[in-house]
Amino acid sequence: MTVLRRLCRSWSILRTQHTRRRLSTRAFLCDKVDVKAEFSNGRTLCLESGGYARMADGAAVATLGNTSVLITAVSKPRPGPSPGFMPLTVDYRQKYAAAGRIPSNYLRREMAPTDKEILTGRVIDRSVRPLFPEGFHGDTQLSCQLMAVDGLYDPDVVSINAASAALAVSDIPWEGPVGAVRVGLIDGEVIVQPTRRELTKSSLNLIVTAADHKLIVMLEGGGDNVLQQDLMKAIKVGTKECQNVVRAIQQLAKDAGKPKRSFTNIITVPQEVLQAVSMLSETRLRSIFTDFSHDKVSRDEAVNTLRQDVIQKVMEEGGPADPHTTHLAFSQVTRRVFRELLLDQETRCDGRTLDELRPISCNVDLFRPLHGSSLFQRGQTQVQCTVAFDAPENMPKLDPLLEATGGHRDRNFILHYTFPSFATNEVSRGGPLSRREVGHGALAEKALRPLLPPSFPFAILLTSTVFESNGG
Repeated sequence: MTVLRRLCRSWSILRTQHTRRRLSTRAFLCDKVDVKAEFSNGRTLCLESGGYARMADGAAVATLGNTSVLITAVSKPRPGPSPGFMPLTVDYRQKYAAAGRIPSNYLRREMAPTDKEILTGRVIDRSVRPLFPEGFHGDTQLSCQLMAVDGLYDPDVVSINAASAALAVSDIPWEGPVGAVRVGLIDGEVIVQPTRRELTKSSLNLIVTAADHKLIVMLEGGGDNVLQQDLMKAIKVGTKECQNVVRAIQQLAKDAGKPKRSFTNIITVPQEVLQAVSMLSETRLRSIFTDFSHDKVSRDEAVNTLRQDVIQKVMEEGGPADPHTTHLAFSQVTRRVFRELLLDQETRCDGRTLDELRPISCNVDLFRPLHGSSLFQRGQTQVQCTVAFDAPENMPKLDPLLEATGGHRDRNFILHYTFPSFATNEVSRGGPLSRREVGHGALAEKALRPLLPPSFPFAILLTSTVFESNGG
């Protein structure tokens, strides 16, 4: 009898657990909305929302093949004055678990973001940032997690589309959506969303992000001496294929999206403040920008001194603006005066015409013990480079996750780029490389890599350090 009671109790518990599991599954399926974007070659991008991270302002999962990325979008009003830029943060992480691996470090935990993660975050940022409306400056964060990776497709393009979908279904003000595709070129034929294996045969690796009506938002790529007409063809095909993704995300936003929230443009400067600042500064600004004896440092000092004088005078006269609004007004007047002088006189603030380059000088073999060294000077921009040859086994080894998510299999060339604060006469705390430095180094490495011999017996490390900076 006791055994029978235990069996009945166990059966009751199992039925309750099974019912809860079915209810949970039904709730997940009821909330989830999914759409598909089909490309001309039959490959399909799946987008879904409503099943994950429902506390966030917006969330979406994009899947290509068996590679899936979850992206959440959250935005909060920013207290205080406007920062003068869009405070957008894109945090992309790819965990070892997504590739069925255990981290290989001592702690067996996820560590600081890798270069691959930083570069993927930057390409997502550049794809969505231009479409935030002017005047919206809420603190916005896109959190990107690689859920699964199959090794066939790189997650970066999948992540861009997931970010676009997350913002589209959210209530965050955003003038998207955008779609992104990767385009390859094999024997003159354009390949859409090529696999990793196909990319090894491709002379072009191009990411195209486009909005509705085939408007290009972002391009990033590299190639091996691709003809101009082939590049244009690839871009046209890419923008056309992006429209399939845009339409799918528009449908997803229609089915699962929230109404966009309203916002107040906190950087609007009253007209009377602009007029007051213009009367106090325009003549002196024109004098500064037409004084060709100035260099970058002296010109910046003159403009900053004028800025402080104008703010002080406006405050002394009891004007209708606070120092922050007066600062914004001065910046707007400065941009207007600079632009008018450039268009009217067709002369830059250093005296050069529109088609005149800054003086260029190059020096090589500066330090004898090194394998190579150089100093490049263009105007007031100065960059020093060194090159070192070493045994291939001394190059960093790629871990399985990086190899599965798009890392180079045989990386025998690395370019390290640094931009110290003294290059612009500023003080900083130092520390690890900024995301900007990682991105610029990858850009330069991508430009030089195709020029190296296919089989080179040594590993190459190229360091590039900016000593002076006055533009690119």
